[in-house]
Amino acid sequence: MSTLEIHDLHVSVGDKEILKGVDLVVRSGETHAIMGPNGSGKSTLAYAIAGHPKYTITSGRVLLDGEDLLDMTVDERARAGLFLAMQYPVEVPGVSVSNFLRSAVTAVRGEAPKLREFAKDLKKGMDALAIDSSFATRNTNEGFSGGEKKRHEILQLELLKPKIAVLDETDSGLDVDALRVVSEGINRFRESGDTGVLLITHYTRILRYVKPDFVHVFSAGRIVEEGGAELAEKLEDEGYEAYTKAAH
Repeated sequence: MSTLEIHDLHVSVGDKEILKGVDLVVRSGETHAIMGPNGSGKSTLAYAIAGHPKYTITSGRVLLDGEDLLDMTVDERARAGLFLAMQYPVEVPGVSVSNFLRSAVTAVRGEAPKLREFAKDLKKGMDALAIDSSFATRNTNEGFSGGEKKRHEILQLELLKPKIAVLDETDSGLDVDALRVVSEGINRFRESGDTGVLLITHYTRILRYVKPDFVHVFSAGRIVEEGGAELAEKLEDEGYEAYTKAAH
């Protein structure tokens, strides 16, 4: 049983405060959806807890199974069991997908997986995500479509098997077919073991496939409303306007 605890988190970029006191707990077996308009602080939360140097944490705590993530380097956070699927995955020219993924697995586990075992797991993951076998030899994210980048993120997720997965707008730029395949990958991850998911999104469409246990509405750097899956349906009907007005 793993638990991610975020306590009174304040985060700034330069001299501008973006997060203004966020409290959130994500436990194994739970899926939390964070929703809100552009600029509300959703992605800032994801990148701050993952350790992006652009984001300065001015106060608050982030604990994973009682260990303070804020005392750890980025790679230590990954080894501790935190995973971030980025909204805009970066290109890694000259490094094949297969080598990139094997290096990531090695870094997280602390030892290299056996080649035969890794190749088997990679093929299984690619088949499940409807990824062509030639994908493994391509340079990581170089020339990838939006859908390919997002499938690659979910492939990483399934291979690394983190304790807590933070998925930042994994649904952005996906057509209906790619959205279904990516959602199925998230659901396989959720069902595979003792894991928790923090899913950040603007829209409710991915929540038709990945059912959240909890929904949190962000506005002006704070959580301004919380509820179950029914809150997402309310947002679909009414939008964010009432919450943005209340936050200011």
